[in-house]
Amino acid sequence: MKSSTLLFAASVLVLAGLPFWWPDPYVLSVVGSAGIFIIAAISLNLLLGYTGQLSLGHVAFFGIGAYTSALLSLGFDVALPGLDAPLVVAPKPVWVAFVAGIVVAGLFGWLVGKLAFRVRGAYFVIVTISFAQVMRMVATNWVDLTEGPMALNNIPPLTLWTPAGVVELVTKAQTYWLVLAVAVLAWLVVAGLVHSRTGRAMVALRENETLARSIGVPVTHYLRIAAVGAAAIAGAAGGLYAHTVRIIDPDVFMFMFTITMVIMVIVGGKGTLAGPVVGGLLFGLLPELLRGTLKPEVQWMLYGALMVVILVFMPRGIVPALSALFRKRPEAKPAAPRAAVAGEAA
Repeated sequence: MKSSTLLFAASVLVLAGLPFWWPDPYVLSVVGSAGIFIIAAISLNLLLGYTGQLSLGHVAFFGIGAYTSALLSLGFDVALPGLDAPLVVAPKPVWVAFVAGIVVAGLFGWLVGKLAFRVRGAYFVIVTISFAQVMRMVATNWVDLTEGPMALNNIPPLTLWTPAGVVELVTKAQTYWLVLAVAVLAWLVVAGLVHSRTGRAMVALRENETLARSIGVPVTHYLRIAAVGAAAIAGAAGGLYAHTVRIIDPDVFMFMFTITMVIMVIVGGKGTLAGPVVGGLLFGLLPELLRGTLKPEVQWMLYGALMVVILVFMPRGIVPALSALFRKRPEAKPAAPRAAVAGEAA
C-alpha cells in the first residue's frame, strides 16, 4: 500500500476520532464549519488547480446547492408567468433535496462552462463574477420564492437511517461526522478523476493549452467536465451548509466566500489533493483561534501577514513545499579512493 494511501487513511481515522478525544461542542462546530468550506475549496481546486481556470464566482454554485436543497426540503409555492395557478412543490425528503441541490448546481456548472469557456483569462473571471452577482440578486429580489433578506429558516436537518429508526443529525458531533463523510467522499471523487485519463488531459491543458489542442485533446470538453464536477461538489457543500446552519439568506452568495476558497487552495497548494485540506484547516481555524484573544483589526493583520509570508517563502503552497522538503536527502560524501587512503597510511 502506498504511503500516501496510508497517510490518508490515518488522517481520516484521527479526524473521525475528534469528537471522542475533544468533545467540546464549540470546537466541533468550528471544525465542522471549516470542513464545509474545505469541501468547497476541494471543488474549486478541480477547476483552478487542475485546469488553470480562475473562477471568482464559484460561490454561486455553493449558494445554488444551498437554496435548492433548502427549498425542496421545505416545500414552496410560487407564481410563474404563463401559469394560471401558482406552482406548488410539496416538501421532499431531505436526502432527495440534498442530491437535487448537487444535480442542479452541476447543471448550472455545465451552463456556465458552455458560455464562459468561449473566453479566457480576465474575460472568464468577469463572466463568473457576473454570474454569482446575478444569482445573489435573484435570491434577494425573488421574495416569493427565497424570502429574500428575511431568509429561509427552519430548514430540516439531514437524517440517518438506523435499525432503531430515523435519526436527525442535529448534535455537534453528528454534524461533524456528516461533514467529514461528505468531505472524504468529495476528496475521493476528485482523486479518482485527476488520476484518470480525464485528469491527465486537464493537467495537459493547464500546462499548455495550445500544445494540448495540437495533439488532439478536446479542451472545451474537459473544461466542461471540470466545471460540472466542481459545481456539483460546491453544491454539496452548500447543501450541507443549509441543513447544518438551518437558515440561509442571500449572503451565501457573498464574494468573500469565494475569496476564502481561493485562499485555501492557493496557500495549501493548488493542483494537489491535500492542498485545499491543509489550507482550509489553517485559514478556516485560524480566525476562531484568534477570536477573543486579539482585537478584530489585529486578527486581520495577522491573517494577512501569515498569508503573505507563506506565499513569499512557499510560492507553490504549503503542501508542495513540504513535499519537496521531504524528498530531499542528504548527499553522501564520495568514498576516498583506495590508493589514496593507502598512500596516506604509508
